[in-house]
Amino acid sequence: MPVNNSSKLNLDWEAAYFKLRSVDNEYYTLKDLSGENGTVIVFICNHCPYVVSIANRLKYEADELKKIKINTISIMSNDTLAYPEDSFDNMKIFSKKYNFNFPYLIDEDQSVAIKYGAVCTPDFFGFNKFLKLQYRGRIDSKIMKTEEKNTNRDLYNAMVMISKTDKGPTKQYNSFGCSIKWKQND
Repeated sequence: MPVNNSSKLNLDWEAAYFKLRSVDNEYYTLKDLSGENGTVIVFICNHCPYVVSIANRLKYEADELKKIKINTISIMSNDTLAYPEDSFDNMKIFSKKYNFNFPYLIDEDQSVAIKYGAVCTPDFFGFNKFLKLQYRGRIDSKIMKTEEKNTNRDLYNAMVMISKTDKGPTKQYNSFGCSIKWKQND
């Protein structure tokens, strides 16, 4: 299984608008879901072993960030015809299995992943309260090693900094995982 690193992007670009369906069957816009002190948007899917290995930690970090008024939004952009394990029905199961209390949205036409420049699952984007990108990195230093005891909570620490200063850390470690499963043009 090939591993892709999230690309190094320039910071300070504004989060792109979207209106997507969530696993609760409601449609939400970026404005509906953004947090008072910041917003994390993470591209995930149901079948990627990298996502599965961080799913519980993602739930935990989302809960912790919510306490400081930073919202988490997850988006699934994979081609569900080629990868039926990432179907909308399976997204509902995945979200329930890991007790997600944040939106899990489907990007059926993959336009949101393209706008954001997402390349892998998981791929984290941390925005300040003005929806300007300040973090593009990993969730933490555990990566897939769930037994690791000493962990740097990269995403959480970056978002705390962003909530206080509107700027992210100068040193950021790329997230990595399986590539986004792009639709093949006929």
